Amino acid sequence: MTQPAYTFEEMEPQYNFRARRPDYASVVEPEWVSRSERFRATANGLLDLQYGPGERDRLDFFPAQQAGGPVVIFFHGGYWQRGDKSLYSFLAEPFVRHGIGFALVNYNLCPSARVSDIPLQARRAVAWMHDNAAGLGGAPDRLYVMGHSAGGHITAMLMATDWNEVAGHLPRRLLKGGIPISGLFDLEPLLYTSINNALNMDAAEAAAQSPMRHPPQPGGPMLIVCGGAETEYLKRQSDDYACRYAAADLPIERYDVPGCDHFDVLNALVQEDSVFFGKVHNLINASQG
Repeated sequence: MTQPAYTFEEMEPQYNFRARRPDYASVVEPEWVSRSERFRATANGLLDLQYGPGERDRLDFFPAQQAGGPVVIFFHGGYWQRGDKSLYSFLAEPFVRHGIGFALVNYNLCPSARVSDIPLQARRAVAWMHDNAAGLGGAPDRLYVMGHSAGGHITAMLMATDWNEVAGHLPRRLLKGGIPISGLFDLEPLLYTSINNALNMDAAEAAAQSPMRHPPQPGGPMLIVCGGAETEYLKRQSDDYACRYAAADLPIERYDVPGCDHFDVLNALVQEDSVFFGKVHNLINASQG
């Protein structure tokens, strides 16, 4: 009998990120909630915009003061089974201040949805954003996608999309760039973790939904980010994805945020003097037009 490629004992500590941060529920999440509530209270946000017919087909948009600028579309993490856009509003603040609109997207969650359903829903959200960006104050030809953890997986799947196949009126390369943060590019290891209890993936679905099997569309660019204090296997996923797909027509930069784990990496992103924010800002500025 063929031995499994992975074991629970090996994979669980590599991918159960909340177990590595016992203060997540008492410190990390409450701080994000508070920061996000403060930002929404003063920001000129457009909340719960409907991009589809479903209950969670909603996004929040925070426009920059000057219309016609680039837009970042953000997908939250939570292993496709938890999370809400409202938790991450605080991420928009530095981008809006630098002239970049910021959209935060909700999507259906497992186990009521399947992992394979979520990229299709995410494509609908991005297509909606393209069609409505100008009316919201952004530029439809300057859209960027960003996501954290499971949202990093969604980001990579979106970067692999031929948008002309999603809808005939969409440009083939709709997205100007992508920033997966602490992303999951190979889903097979999750089959050997408690994470899969709610996902209920089998090997075929894990393979089909792994961005490692879906090359990004040429044009990029991409910034593949992990925290420097993330687990060895998660950082290896980012390394392998960047190594496999970097090419002359697809510039990919791989960056580790020093000292940050799976959650602190987002705190580093919103520090406007950080190298991380600078790299994201530069990617957007360098790929204008």
